[in-house]
Amino acid sequence: MSFDISLLPQVALLFMLLFARLGTMLMLMPALGEGSIPPNIRLAVALLLTLVFYPVAAPLYSVDATMPLPRIGVLLASEFAIGFFIGLGARLITYVLSIAGMIIANQSGLAFAMATDPTMDGQQGAVIGSFLSLLGITLIFAFDLHYLVIAAMNDSFQLFPPGNGIPVGDMAELATMLTAELFSIAIRIAAPFIVVGLVFYFGLGLLNKLMPQMQIFFIAMPLNIAIGGLMLFSLLVTMMMWYLSHFETALGRFIAG
Repeated sequence: MSFDISLLPQVALLFMLLFARLGTMLMLMPALGEGSIPPNIRLAVALLLTLVFYPVAAPLYSVDATMPLPRIGVLLASEFAIGFFIGLGARLITYVLSIAGMIIANQSGLAFAMATDPTMDGQQGAVIGSFLSLLGITLIFAFDLHYLVIAAMNDSFQLFPPGNGIPVGDMAELATMLTAELFSIAIRIAAPFIVVGLVFYFGLGLLNKLMPQMQIFFIAMPLNIAIGGLMLFSLLVTMMMWYLSHFETALGRFIAG
C-alpha cells in the first residue's frame, strides 16, 4: 500500500495561511480570545477552527507551493493584517464596559477601588469596570453571541477575499468609526451616573457655601457610594441588555450580509 504525499506542501501552505488569519483573529476576539483562557487552549481552538474551515476556505486561495518565497511572505503578512484588524475591531467592543465602569466609579467615589480586569490581559481597572466586563463576557456565552464571533471568522473570507490586497482606506474609516462609537456607547451607558453625580456635587457645593463649618467630605463620601451602588444594581439589567444589543450590532459589521 502506497501513499501519495505530493500534495502535502500545498496542503501545509494553505493551512498556514488559514491559520495566520484565524489564529490572529481568535487571539484578539472577545469571548473566545480572552486573556484569562490558557494560551494552549486558545491555540488548540484556533487549530481546530482552521481544520474546520479548511475545506470551505482553501479553494479561495490561488497559491501553490512552487510560488516564490517573497510572494508567499506577502500573502502571509496580508493574512496576519486582516486577522489583526478584524480581531482588534471586535475586541474594541468589549472595552465599552471597562470605560463605562471607570466613569461610574469616578462618579460614585470608587475610583480608587482597583481590581484585575479579565478582559484587559490582567491589567488593573476600576472594580466596577472589572465586574461589568466579567458580567458582559458571561452574558455573551449565556445568550450564544459567541457564535457571531465564529460567523465573523467565516465571513471574513467574503469581506476580505484572499489575494485581493488590503483595503487600507476602508479599514482606517471603520477603525475610526469603531473608536468613536466605543466612547459614545460608554458615555451613554454611564449617563445616569453622570447626571446624578453632577446634581449631587452641585448640591454639596451649595451646602458647603451655606454651612462652611460642616465636614462635607465625611458626609458626602458614604452617601455618594450608597447612591452609586443603588443606581448600579437598579440599572444593571437595562445596561447589560443594551450593551448586548450593541455588541450584536457592532460585531455584525464583520459579517457578510
